[in-house]
Amino acid sequence: MDRKRSRRITRYSLEDEPSNLDEMPLMMSEEGFENDESDYQTLPRARVNQRQSGLAWFLLGGWKVLCGSCCDCLAHICRRKKELKARTVWLGCPEKCEEKYPKNAIKNQKYNIITFVPGVLYQQFKFFLNLYFLVVACSQFVPSLKIGYLYTYWAPLGFVLAVTMVREAVDEVRRYQRDKEMNSQLYSKLTNQRIPADMIFLRTSEKTGSCFIRTDQLDGETDWKLKVAVGCTQRLPADLFSISAYVYAQKPQLDIHSFEGNFTRVGLLDLELNRLTKALFLAQVVLSVVMVALQGFVGPWFRNLFRFVVLFSYIIPISLRVNLDMGKSAYGWMIMKDENIPGTVVRTSTIPEELGRLVYLLTDKTGTLTQNEMIFKRLHLGTVSYGTDTMDEIQSHIVQSYAQTQASGPKVRKSVSSRIHEAVKAIALCHNVTPVYESHAGVNGETESAEADQDFSDDNRTYQASSPDEVALVRWTESVGLTLVNRDLTSLQLKTPSGQILSFYILQIFPFTSESKRMGIIVREESTGDITFYMKGADVAMASIVQYNDWLEEECGNMAREGLRTLVVAKKCLSEEQYQDFENRYNQAKLSIHDRTLKVAAVVESLEREMELLCLTGVEDQLQADVRPTLELLRNAGIKIWMLTGDKLETATCIAKSSHLVSRNQDIHVFRPVSNRGEAHLELNAFRRKHDCALVISGDSLEVCLRYYEHEFVELACQCPAVVCCRCSPTQKAQIVRLLQQHTANRTCAIGDGGNDVSMIQAADCGIGIEGKEGKQASLAADFSITQFKHIGRLLMVHGRNSYKRSAALGQFVMHRGMIISTMQAVFSSVFYFASVPLYQGFLMVGYATIYTMFPVFSLVLDQDVKPEMALLYPELYKDLTKGRSLSFKTFLIWVLISVYQGGILMYSALVLFESEFVHVVAISFTALILTELLMVALTIRTWHWLMVVAEFFSLGCYLASLAFLNEYFDSSFITTWPFLWKVSAITLVSCLPLYIIKYLKRKFSPPSYSKLSS
Repeated sequence: MDRKRSRRITRYSLEDEPSNLDEMPLMMSEEGFENDESDYQTLPRARVNQRQSGLAWFLLGGWKVLCGSCCDCLAHICRRKKELKARTVWLGCPEKCEEKYPKNAIKNQKYNIITFVPGVLYQQFKFFLNLYFLVVACSQFVPSLKIGYLYTYWAPLGFVLAVTMVREAVDEVRRYQRDKEMNSQLYSKLTNQRIPADMIFLRTSEKTGSCFIRTDQLDGETDWKLKVAVGCTQRLPADLFSISAYVYAQKPQLDIHSFEGNFTRVGLLDLELNRLTKALFLAQVVLSVVMVALQGFVGPWFRNLFRFVVLFSYIIPISLRVNLDMGKSAYGWMIMKDENIPGTVVRTSTIPEELGRLVYLLTDKTGTLTQNEMIFKRLHLGTVSYGTDTMDEIQSHIVQSYAQTQASGPKVRKSVSSRIHEAVKAIALCHNVTPVYESHAGVNGETESAEADQDFSDDNRTYQASSPDEVALVRWTESVGLTLVNRDLTSLQLKTPSGQILSFYILQIFPFTSESKRMGIIVREESTGDITFYMKGADVAMASIVQYNDWLEEECGNMAREGLRTLVVAKKCLSEEQYQDFENRYNQAKLSIHDRTLKVAAVVESLEREMELLCLTGVEDQLQADVRPTLELLRNAGIKIWMLTGDKLETATCIAKSSHLVSRNQDIHVFRPVSNRGEAHLELNAFRRKHDCALVISGDSLEVCLRYYEHEFVELACQCPAVVCCRCSPTQKAQIVRLLQQHTANRTCAIGDGGNDVSMIQAADCGIGIEGKEGKQASLAADFSITQFKHIGRLLMVHGRNSYKRSAALGQFVMHRGMIISTMQAVFSSVFYFASVPLYQGFLMVGYATIYTMFPVFSLVLDQDVKPEMALLYPELYKDLTKGRSLSFKTFLIWVLISVYQGGILMYSALVLFESEFVHVVAISFTALILTELLMVALTIRTWHWLMVVAEFFSLGCYLASLAFLNEYFDSSFITTWPFLWKVSAITLVSCLPLYIIKYLKRKFSPPSYSKLSS
């Protein structure tokens, strides 16, 4: 079962040493260095946040700030936080609670029934594009400003809002259904089930009060942790609800579940297009002012200015948002239907193009890069090494060793068999693993020692330990013949290949800590009375403890390069007198009032001298399928990968090597533990002198660095090819994501599989969750959910790249469609003495943006420059996208020039060629406009799809069919004449042919990178 473990925020003392630091500059100004902690953090931001005042500030975005401040103020008043208090919980009597507490339910919904419509409208009209069209549409209720029919303005706006509301409603219903599924789970038996609640461990059926729990939804660690019930409650009757008792708990504290969520997500492409629409609005106003100026500002010129603004309103296309939103829905559908990444779910349909512009990928370790399944791979005895293909030799040596022991006793001279026997025996004894027999529990769940033989032969034996490494080692000793069959707080039993039971008394146990990097145990063998001190640990800790040897360091390096997690195993035989002396000193040290920890450590270290080196073990944490090629693919695509994990430093470093997150020829800089500003300063200076090396840093040291040297640390870390942050809390993971966003302005992606990754996933620009052993919390909270880490390669290289390039092309083409008709309107008005009279009215304007051109333009969502196989084979193509060249002011300016050229050609040519039939200028120019748009779509397409061909001919057929019903605008007798047909064809040819020639020459003499591959 899961149990929440509250942690306190680590606070560091502000031990500044300015006198020693003045001589060691660290890329910072003296002004920033001389300030204290709070000043140092606020100084840069104070400069950035200087605001303009007055009307300019209000027009440039101040209105949005004021509206946001008012909304925040109202929300604060309506949702005023209740003061947190200590609480008293009565056992079995919830009705006695003095106040009601919130329900223990998951809620991922953005709106409720009341806030849905206002919320969606706010999210839409906070964009300049939609707000602008709302103002224009409202202006048509003023008679003096009215141009054309009301439905030509309100129908497109209503359609856009309707599509958006339907999409949001569908997403909300899906979120509600997922939340309902999670919240409706019943818990009738608290065994091997997740308990999503704060819990206090009061009593267990085990006599010792021990129980194994998992906290994978909190810290991502899937290993079992041994917890002991409260001593006084463990001795109470089994039915705790039968007694009158209550639990007093302190008020809620900040814990590792705290994170900041985003109300909604807006992609960078949407923000860029929003900026471009503002530029178009400025151009529209300038054009309107020019028209009024050319009139000479006569008459009610201000009213004429506003009429021109409305007349040129199509320069900003309202269909832009709806086309992009429908395109995003199409991209999401394509992702979920891709058979190469089965099980992928798009949970946020607004940001698929973000997958195509990522620079930083922040990934969890356990369950994301690794399976968290340890396998014993190597046993090295100094002179001989055994791998997976020679384990049967070890098994035969164990059988032979115990047969000789029973027959004649052990030999004096150590043979290979006896050395293997000692090594395997040490591994089988030195651990914190407990065997569990679920099927042989009695009525009250307790296992009697009299049933030992029956229990030991149980096929359902499972092992529980605080580390999966421990379980892997014990499972391996079982596979070679020496089986751990029973263990409690004072003894453990091993079973030999012949079925004999060896009993050992546990005299002392020294658990593993991150500081000592080793664990030890002192046992007494029941049959012989021999006392032995066994110890295992990391090579850096054990090298000075074991006797001199010439192979340990070299073999540890070899195994580390293979990605194996190494442990050095040693032993020391103790006489009864030696142990008694140690026990006396150890007990005295534990009773000390002052420096107890140091004294206890000193007594233990007195035993850790000249220990006999038994063996070196190598355990592999199995990686997820195809992790290495996937990371290599992402690295070649220019994506920098940071691994953020709650695991210990040694494990994280090992996985970074084995997964090839850090390449074999790259150095690794392990950031020393720092606790104050001076130490952080020195270590950052040491790190700055390193070049092209990966960084490994702990969460504690990271906290100190960010407290004093945030900008300097991020600047140095971003230059590293890879970064590994270990011992990270969920809050720190989210903090790192936000730091990268603030300091680099690049797009970030976070991927994880556990509840402890939710904060990181929601803080990133794009969140990806993996459905794995750690539950569905991460996948439910993410924008995209995948089933395996390897799927991220195709998700980014193929779908992300296509989504971004397609959205960029679609957005700019929709803008082109509006700019070309606005150019024609400007030419028409200038010819007719700058009159604010519309060129096209009524259904022509509605049809132009819908049935006549909508389907061919929208078919651009099917376009692709290279095949998916090529995009995966050449990930370097992805690098170009991160620079934003597909949608920039340069590409936008090119489309503006194309629109001005084509609009001018279409209008002037219609006036020149049909001067004698001037009354038919609407039919002439509009027909040429429709044909031009259809040809421009064909010019933009890079890879044809059969639906594109259907869309082109369908739109052309719709236009030709509608000519028979548009007698109000077209003269049917005129449009069927031969001169009309050839002159319209000539106008269309002049407007499009030069562009086709330019495209051909550009592809021939300066082809883009993708065209070389597609050819």
